[in-house]
Amino acid sequence: MIKTAITTFIAIATSLSIFFSSTSKTSYHNLFISTSDNASISQHLFTLTRRPHVAGSQANAEAAAYVLSTLDSYDIPSHIASYDVLLTYPVSRSLTLTRPPPDSPTTFDLCQEIYNGDPYADVADEVLPTFHAYAKSGTVSAPAVYVNYGRVEDYAILKGMGVNVSGTVALARYGKIFRGDIVENAYDAGAVGVVIYTDRKDYGGGGGGAKWFPDDKWMPPSGVQVGSVFRGTGDPTTPGWPSTGTCERLSDVEVEQRNDVPHIPSLPISWADGDAIMRSIGGLVAKDDWQGGIDAPVYRVGPGPGIIELSYTGKKVISTIENVIGIIEGAEEPDRFVILGNHRDAWTFGAVDPNSGTAAMLEVAQRLGTLQKRGWKPRRTIVFCNWDAEEYALIGSTEWVEENREMIASRVVAYLNVDIAVQAAGFHASATPQLDELLKQATQQVQDPDNASQTIYEAWVGSSKSNEPMIGRLGGGGSDYAAFVQHIGVPSVDMSFGKGYPVYHSMYDDFTWMKKFGDPMFHRHVAAASVWGLVALKLADEELLPFNYLSYSHELQIYAPSKHNDYGSKSFPGVDDAIEKATSLNTAESWRLVQHEVWRVSRAVTHVSLVLNGKLT
Repeated sequence: MIKTAITTFIAIATSLSIFFSSTSKTSYHNLFISTSDNASISQHLFTLTRRPHVAGSQANAEAAAYVLSTLDSYDIPSHIASYDVLLTYPVSRSLTLTRPPPDSPTTFDLCQEIYNGDPYADVADEVLPTFHAYAKSGTVSAPAVYVNYGRVEDYAILKGMGVNVSGTVALARYGKIFRGDIVENAYDAGAVGVVIYTDRKDYGGGGGGAKWFPDDKWMPPSGVQVGSVFRGTGDPTTPGWPSTGTCERLSDVEVEQRNDVPHIPSLPISWADGDAIMRSIGGLVAKDDWQGGIDAPVYRVGPGPGIIELSYTGKKVISTIENVIGIIEGAEEPDRFVILGNHRDAWTFGAVDPNSGTAAMLEVAQRLGTLQKRGWKPRRTIVFCNWDAEEYALIGSTEWVEENREMIASRVVAYLNVDIAVQAAGFHASATPQLDELLKQATQQVQDPDNASQTIYEAWVGSSKSNEPMIGRLGGGGSDYAAFVQHIGVPSVDMSFGKGYPVYHSMYDDFTWMKKFGDPMFHRHVAAASVWGLVALKLADEELLPFNYLSYSHELQIYAPSKHNDYGSKSFPGVDDAIEKATSLNTAESWRLVQHEVWRVSRAVTHVSLVLNGKLT
């Protein structure tokens, strides 16, 4: 009888403890949402974007020191995890267009122009010359051919038109797919070089008298989208292992044999220069959906008669990069980790990409520091990761995951990524399916920054035709979630306000653009931090992990990066890519490989069903 009474008492006490603990945690979560500060988040962004800070630069090391000291000031123990990795920088580049006589050749200056009153004019010379990271050095001269966005289907259309791309320089416009895939697809089609321009229709306001930055949000005529053309992830010389100490490294020849680096030279150019080249191209008129905007010339596909001479020389450097790691240790389950990640390095000033995310991360850290002073301790450990060299090839995050692979695989609860916190209005998120419901719950608790009468969730649903928020999938390699999802299989999220902005990866992605057009009052930054932190708190504090696996049953798909677009994802990519190849080759062997991929999927589903059934055969 006494034993029974004691057992009952312990059960009641435990239940009450769980109840009061849960109630206490909820009150802290409510406090987290209410303690926001758009002034501090604005100041963080201003400080982080005072100078261009590309990976490997002194300016980026100073930005790392700022993040480190800021986390320390919030009583979050922090440290630097550094790696020595292969980065590339431009040494020289030139681009000349030769037209039929009597027109004289044009050599483009390839410069992004400073505008009147530019507050960053004094540091504009610190912006790297426009280039593609990991581009192949070389000089080529050949007729220009217009290839639209440079997708596989675009080359199929050109082939159907009787246009021979072999031996030409491909002129492609940015958009739709990853720039590295644009270069690879051109190489596969036989091109000897690639020039990628920013079309005014997509980034410059469309023409017709539209203004551009600093008078409007659009890309100026001289603006250039730079970026990497490496199709892999992590340090190219250490695939699969971390770049630490005197580690093993692949040679240049071995790196090139892996086919992740481009085989032909390429350059990014502005829409003004792209327009000039387009006017030199003759031949058949391009399809309607290949044409430009208002005031654009008629787009023709060529080849020629305009001749492009492209020359690029780059240098390879083993540079030190620095991830900043901050840790709030869990009280009950310190060996289980909830990770928040954002990268810090930028091609130029990086006010949108990535430092809107860095500023939001520091806002989350500040609020959690406040909760700690009020007595809160997370059940599980919360880890802040401010990555370096993401722009080159997701390097900082990939090297860290490679170094900590077993720990991450066995102990990480979830990875929450915010690359860009704010680029425009409207909340967007992608996730692995078990986190869908958690995203919905968090956005139901945060006010829409652009309409105080509704929540973010209500605005999110309102933009969908299905009365359900549109949650994308993380199959591609677009940001630092890639190593966690593709290498380890960690549940992950990526979120932002807005989807695309015109001055992406250009010199004009600065604090002025954000203050005038991206988020004048920094309310979207505050809302992004609120959702990000709330999702982290629920994962860190709830006794039972708030995963919902019903989404998986609705969409049983093993999805992954698309073969021809690293930004995208495909369901059953092995089958999809095999069908694409078989459709092109139309041979018995290619269709046999399609059947092989179908069998592979079938075997995987069968194995899963056996596990769910719980019985041995």
